[in-house]
Amino acid sequence: MEPVTIILLLMVLTLPTLYLFRSFKERKRFVSLINQLPGPPAYPILGTALDFLRAQRKDLFLLFRKRSITYSPLFRSWYGSTPAIHLMKPEHMEVIMNNSQHIKKDFMYQFIKPWLGEGLLTGTGAKWHKNRKLITPTFHFQILENFVEVFEEKSQMLVNQLSQKADGKVFDIYPFITHCALDIICETAMGVTVNAMSDRNSEYVQAVYGISEVVYKRNITPWMHPDLTFYMSPLGRRFQHYLSILHGFTNKVIRGRKVALKEKKANEQEQTEDDIFLGKKKRKAFLDLLIISSQDGKLLTDTEIREEVDTFMFEGHDTTTAGICWSLFLLGNHPDVQEKVFEELDGIFQGEDRPVTMADLGEMKYLERVIKESLRLYPSVPFISRMLNEDIELDGYILPAGCAVILQIYDTHRNIRDFPDPERFDPDRFLPENTKLRHPYAYVPFSAGPRNCIGQKFAILEEKTVISSIIRKFKIRSLETQDTIKIMSELILRPQEGIKLTLEPRVY
Repeated sequence: MEPVTIILLLMVLTLPTLYLFRSFKERKRFVSLINQLPGPPAYPILGTALDFLRAQRKDLFLLFRKRSITYSPLFRSWYGSTPAIHLMKPEHMEVIMNNSQHIKKDFMYQFIKPWLGEGLLTGTGAKWHKNRKLITPTFHFQILENFVEVFEEKSQMLVNQLSQKADGKVFDIYPFITHCALDIICETAMGVTVNAMSDRNSEYVQAVYGISEVVYKRNITPWMHPDLTFYMSPLGRRFQHYLSILHGFTNKVIRGRKVALKEKKANEQEQTEDDIFLGKKKRKAFLDLLIISSQDGKLLTDTEIREEVDTFMFEGHDTTTAGICWSLFLLGNHPDVQEKVFEELDGIFQGEDRPVTMADLGEMKYLERVIKESLRLYPSVPFISRMLNEDIELDGYILPAGCAVILQIYDTHRNIRDFPDPERFDPDRFLPENTKLRHPYAYVPFSAGPRNCIGQKFAILEEKTVISSIIRKFKIRSLETQDTIKIMSELILRPQEGIKLTLEPRVY
């Protein structure tokens, strides 16, 4: 055999061997570093998911809480062969949230990418930075002020429906708030009315809920993680069915809005550019603003516009529903706090039955503290995750690059150092004098750092509008307490059996 041939043969045999050896060595180091962290026992294939697979859906939150308390404040778990590191100390949260190197979402966000694509929630890299910069102005103060009109309109529709329930009998308010929030988000995000409050069997509404449930089930089922097994399963077929409804609806709306905007272009030319963008003459939806900012696909293609609108729909209805409902639940348990909220509202409206304005919302200081404290106790998104792009050291442990990190907001908000007697509901925790010495990452209901929630002002304004509209008309009494309410944590922190309460009309 020729020397050259021998050398080539050795290279062909040696290089793959070296590559495999290096990969094995890196994997061994990776696994070793992960397993130095405390955590529950891990088993082949299942990892640490065995307890969750054996548990009923209603018990998952308590099971996860038990694990977090046992191994707090820093531990590891395994989803099959994929590890995750759980963090809850404010100092640890800051290291991840405030570092632009760790803005990539972990592997579980891949499961909603077929729906949301590379939108702000799931995207990363240069495209994410470009779109974040482009979309931020669409949450300008004056644009949000126009959205308040939608908040008010839908809140009044909600109050009219609730007036039929103000008879002292117990009922679940959660579905009423859900459908109100869906009507709000559809009109502000897409400029269309789905009439969720009057048509609760809407195909689009059912698809939004259905796809969220499927994604969560896939998350906790390791053998459903690979696309091959998932899409061959009944769960995967349900996902594709919901996906076709959601994308079909959004694509249809985008086509219709583009045609409508084009037809009105002649009239809009008579306005200034700022007037068009800020919608001074006609209220514009989030979708309209994206289309105007991306004429002829120069900045965003139709697919990218759909991704951002779908993201806004996904993040903007269920989270605010939860936030509103938990606030109402706590107000129904604390009549003294509820009365303070009413007194503040009465001082603003002076007994007048008039629509709420942006100026009114700015005066609702105590109600805002109530909402913030509700989000502390019951954050709408109880945890978020990131993928480490480089090794970091926390409390003497090395967290290796390529590992998912679960940031447990629910537990962070119960840090005794920053929130003494953490289960107690106390809106005054958010008085300026009580927040100035608090760790900046001790309270992060909207995340923090480069990937903080772009719609947090939108959410607070919506929650203020809906809650104030209800409290102005009714007295609330909750059936359950913080000790008895059963919580379910999937993508959103929600009550297992809704929010049971009674309403009584206020007498002026």
